[in-house]
Amino acid sequence: MASITIRNLDDEVKTRLRVRAAGNGRSMEEEARLILRDAVGRKPSSRNLANVVRSHFGPADGVDLELPPREPAREPPSFE
Repeated sequence: MASITIRNLDDEVKTRLRVRAAGNGRSMEEEARLILRDAVGRKPSSRNLANVVRSHFGPADGVDLELPPREPAREPPSFE
């Protein structure tokens, strides 16, 4: 197994890691391993915002909006 050293870690971050690890009943090292494994273990999502919106608000999900009929464009104002 590989090992890494993290230099210049803020004291506040180290303290929060220590408290989090203690709260989970783990060592700081094990907590850091789990955090890193979780962070880099995720595969990037292939879904984009448009797909997410469609999946939540499409016709199959009970949202069916009636669009008003198109009307001719109005005449632009005259600035004379």
